[in-house]
Amino acid sequence: MDVIDSIRDRAAGTVTRETVEEYTIVDGEEQLTRRKVTTKQTPPDMAAAKLLLTLEKPRTLTEAELLAEKRRLLEELQAMQGTSGDV
Repeated sequence: MDVIDSIRDRAAGTVTRETVEEYTIVDGEEQLTRRKVTTKQTPPDMAAAKLLLTLEKPRTLTEAELLAEKRRLLEELQAMQGTSGDV
């Protein structure tokens, strides 16, 4: 993971899952006696989002690329709604 990926993760917010296990020794062997799983949600960081926007300039699409993306999204929407028709 590079720096840009880390900034992107921080800007989007993360969900981290942490597992804590406790063991005891019974008859000379370790036995798992307790397992605690905690989920921690970190909210998006606006400073990281601003930095990301300054580092990654959005790509400008051509008119043809915009139309192709529009068709693709409309087809995907129609598939999700279970309808058909011309785009």
